[in-house]
Amino acid sequence: MTLSPDVPKMKTACIYTLGCRVNQAETRLIEDQLREAGYGLTAFGNQADLGIIHTCVVTTEAEAKSRKMIRRFTRQNPGAVTVVIGCYAQTEGATIAAMDGVDVVLGNDAKMALPAYLASLERGKPTVARDRPAPEMFTLPFADDGPPITRRVNVKIQDGCDTMCTYCYVPFARGRSRSRRFDDARAEAAALVHRGAQELVLTGVNLGMYQDGDRDIVQLVDALDALRPRPRIRISSIELNTVPYALLPRMATDDHALAPHLHIPLQSGSEKVLRAMGRPYTPADYSAFLAHAAAAAPGIGMGADVMVGFPGETEEDFAATCDLIRESPLQYLHVFQYSERPQVAAARLPDKVARETMHRRSMQLRALGREKGRAFQQQWLGREMEVLFESQQDGLWTGHTGNYLKVAVSHHHALTNTRIRARITSLEEMYLKGELAAPCEVKQGQT
Repeated sequence: MTLSPDVPKMKTACIYTLGCRVNQAETRLIEDQLREAGYGLTAFGNQADLGIIHTCVVTTEAEAKSRKMIRRFTRQNPGAVTVVIGCYAQTEGATIAAMDGVDVVLGNDAKMALPAYLASLERGKPTVARDRPAPEMFTLPFADDGPPITRRVNVKIQDGCDTMCTYCYVPFARGRSRSRRFDDARAEAAALVHRGAQELVLTGVNLGMYQDGDRDIVQLVDALDALRPRPRIRISSIELNTVPYALLPRMATDDHALAPHLHIPLQSGSEKVLRAMGRPYTPADYSAFLAHAAAAAPGIGMGADVMVGFPGETEEDFAATCDLIRESPLQYLHVFQYSERPQVAAARLPDKVARETMHRRSMQLRALGREKGRAFQQQWLGREMEVLFESQQDGLWTGHTGNYLKVAVSHHHALTNTRIRARITSLEEMYLKGELAAPCEVKQGQT
């Protein structure tokens, strides 16, 4: 990489990533680009010549944290090059460019070309590129080789959304729905497996809309199942109206790499609220699918996003949400409070919900989520499950099963990035405790 004469020679870079799995997948690709360009990567918070803040707009709190991290980097690294990328850069590029110390602002269409923008950088004159992404098929610049992959890895296969829920700001930042070229996604997956990846998490803004010609997410999952050594494959958050039923029999058998796990946003159990949100399903639709999935893939783990405080949400509406969740096979909940945005349709709705009410409802739902999680965990006591171990925590090796249960074991050898069967022995506060099943045979992918 050749930098203009007035740009200091850069040796060290760091990235701070906010937000979703799509951002995380893109950050990994950018890190590989930086390594290829000769940068050494360091943890955010250490001294660095280049700092990248990968931003989010899903809530106003995410925007505030994005600004906080920009200021933190520029304050701790005077004279360094500061780059801001992602969704907040897309929607508020001019505001960010006016912040002290910011050199480059790249929206979602430009950020994967970051090295090229660095090569033509002129200090003192912020570079801003935030054209709206075009709704067409795309490829991504992945590395065939690189450092070993030692944990679950996100693979972006789709971007954008056409649904335009009335509360959602993401389409303003991510644009219209579009998919990654099938062969490009498969090639990156193969490269990641070659680098040691034991689990690939397919991700997108509206993942179930993935389509390349007549090939959808089911065909892509099957193509990744054919990789050797065979990784575990996981579907990240997917909308109810886009889930192909053909995924379920693949989740139901050990002969397929697809993990028995679905995360399906609910948002509300009130039909009135779902209508006002612009969600394309009813509570009855949601409950019926979850019941079908639980029967079709016994032991499947399922989670949901739930929003509290949408304008007009009454106590009766909230009670309907709690009732649906209580009677469902859901294993866990991600609970969010409605975040007001002047740009979205919901901002014009009457009957705003008080912040105190939102907080109380959040606490109630989180307690219900813990109750559901404990009930699901108890079903696995005394049983053997395959666990992908990722890290050591408080002297225990922790990882996740295919159905997304967290398991911890004590073992004298390192278990990082290994898939091993464990017998579940007890239920702890934050995880299932287990012991490695005999014989202890590490699975570095299936052949």
